[in-house]
This record gives sequence, C-alpha cells and structure tokens, in this order.
Amino acid sequence: MLTVDTSRPVGPAGRISRVETLTLGTAWRDFSYVRVHTDEGLTGVGEITHPFRARETCQLAEAMAERHLIGADPFDVEEIWLRLYQGDFLRGGDVGGIVVSGVDQALYDLMGKALGVPAYRLTGGACRDRVRVYANGWYTGDREPGAFAARAKETVAKGYTALKFDPFGAGLGELSRAELRLSLDIVAAVREAVGPDVDLFVEGHARFAFHTAARLVRELEPYDIGWFEEPLPWTHIERYAELRQRAAFPISGGEHFHNRYEYARLFATDAVDIIQPDLSMAGGFTEVRKLAALADLHAMTVAPHNSNSPLCTTASVHAVLGIPNFTILETFDGLLEPYVFEAVRGALPVESGYIGIPEKPGLGIDLADEVFEEHPPSHRFWNMFAEGWEKRDRR
Repeated sequence: MLTVDTSRPVGPAGRISRVETLTLGTAWRDFSYVRVHTDEGLTGVGEITHPFRARETCQLAEAMAERHLIGADPFDVEEIWLRLYQGDFLRGGDVGGIVVSGVDQALYDLMGKALGVPAYRLTGGACRDRVRVYANGWYTGDREPGAFAARAKETVAKGYTALKFDPFGAGLGELSRAELRLSLDIVAAVREAVGPDVDLFVEGHARFAFHTAARLVRELEPYDIGWFEEPLPWTHIERYAELRQRAAFPISGGEHFHNRYEYARLFATDAVDIIQPDLSMAGGFTEVRKLAALADLHAMTVAPHNSNSPLCTTASVHAVLGIPNFTILETFDGLLEPYVFEAVRGALPVESGYIGIPEKPGLGIDLADEVFEEHPPSHRFWNMFAEGWEKRDRR
C-alpha cells in the first residue's frame, strides 16, 4: 500500500506522469501551486501556498512526487494520501501538511476532468445552492477607528454581509490600557459603520495570555460579534474550553492544524464552537470532509480558513457544498491584484457576498504560465507582530 502499484487496473485519468510547481509573487504574499500531469494528457492543479516558505513547499512537492506519485492512479486518493503522510513520516507540520493538501486538490481536479463533472460531485454533491463568504484583508491602512469604519462601509457596499478583522495591531500576550482602548474603539467603530445586520468576526491570531483573552471576551460582548477567533495560543489548548464558558459568542479556531491527528486534542477538549480547517493546509478534500464529520459529532460547525489565492477559494467552494454543518467561507480575493485572477483562470467570482455552484469539470481552473513569468516570487516575510502589519505592503 505504501508503494506505487502499476499492475492494478487504472482509472480514466490514466497514471500520474509528471509533477511541477509554480509560484506567483504579489504585493501581499507569494502564492504557490502544484500541477499534476497524467499520461492521458490531463492536468490537475492544487494550491500549496505557505505564508513565507514557498521554496520549501515547492521542493517537498517535487520530491514527494518522485517518491509517491509518479505512476499512481489519481483516483486512488485515500491510498495516495496515506502514502504521502505515512510514507514520508510527516508526523504533522505545516510544510508537509500544505503539500499533501495541494496534491489532494489536484487529484480531485483530475478525477473531475476525467469524468466530466465538477469536483464537488465527487465530495458529497451539494447541500446548498450557493456559498456565503466573508471578506478579510479589507482593512489595509491606518490602525485607527475612522479608517477601519470607512473601509468596512466600502466593503459592505460591495455586497459582503460579513467581515473579519484583527483590531489588535502588534499586540502579543498582554495589551496595554491604551492598546486595549484603541482595539475596542476600532471594533465599536466598525459595528457602528456597518449596522446590526452585518456579521463581524474578530481575529485573535492565537496570541493572548488567558487573562487578556478573558477580558477581551467580556469587553467584546456589546458589539454582537459572530465569533472570536483563536484568542489563545494553541500551546494552551486545554484552556480554550474554560474561555468558551465565559463567552457570550462562539469561539473559533483550527487553522493551524493539518490533519485529524493534530485536531484530536481540539475535539477531545471541546476547545471551540466552530472549526476552521484550511483546504490548503488541513489535508485537502480527503481530510477536510473527515474533520467536518468529526466536528458534527461534537456539535461544532465548519467555517474554513482561507488566506490563500482564488484557487483555494474555488476549491473550498467545491468542498463545502457537500458539508451539512458548514457556516461560512473566508476569502481575501478582494485584496488581490487583477493579474492574480489572470494567473488562476477560471476562479469563481464573489457576487454580493456569495459564490455560486461551479459548472466546469474538476476545479475549473487553469494556470497561465506567462503570468507567472511576469510576476516572480518575492520571498518576503510578512510579520504580523510588527507595527503596521495590517497595511500588508511590500516592506
């Protein structure tokens, strides 16, 4: 099972014959992809974006292809997932988790193309006729209440009915009294600007000491937020349940975990109300469906994390269409330069805060090599613990 068996009958996609990687530079971060070819002339694509380890994910994807993919049947997704994970002794971690996730996406793209059906038809079909999304990355600019409020109004005017933002600047562990007041003033200004009918999600970036998180839970209550995301470091996962008991709103998290084994403690401790697996980090279609089922077993819902490119947004739509306990999907697509959509051709558009049901076979996306050549990777480090990180510029 942990070696490629070319003696078995092969499916309609043929066998994997070649694997390559591509990276696109943007003002915010580099987006990386894996492209899998078969001897039947089909290609499948998946996203392997890491915030600052693009070289490592691409190198590992190419190395794992030689060890575990060449000659394999793309339809053998469970076996390939096991071969990548167990055969490479990954034992978790972000680089390996991202590579497995992107390869898994590419396999579903290949299967859908081989069968002539959208990928979501292979992952449970559709439980809904469209997917609600929320905007992130909209608050680039000065960290002060008026600027946040103005940008929030602009984003809602584009049709979004939900926004997520981090008002805490470079805070870590504790917040000074001035920083606490500023952060809460930002939340208050955004709520006043968008009114009571827009969902607001507050991002904690897994960085506060318990007493600070507990105070924030109390102070955020008047603003009727939809969830407080990752208020504590995951090194203190056992204290999440205690924080949940103090909160009048849901606690969410899970973007930092890469498979069911890493999620085990989150489920065992009932750490959150809403899990946030990322389709490009948590094992792709194959694993995220299992995580959603486990979440349902624990009366939790699923709101996938997606700080990636429009390819992952599109793949995530395919994934969540068939997840009954899905809540809402994150997207940064409104932050990106137009050429990103030229590079990732066929990505599904956001319309009035929703994304419709895909119609094209597979993921419906092709990568335009010439655009990648025009925008090479920058390999910059984007540090959210530095002052002014929310500007997301090219410093």
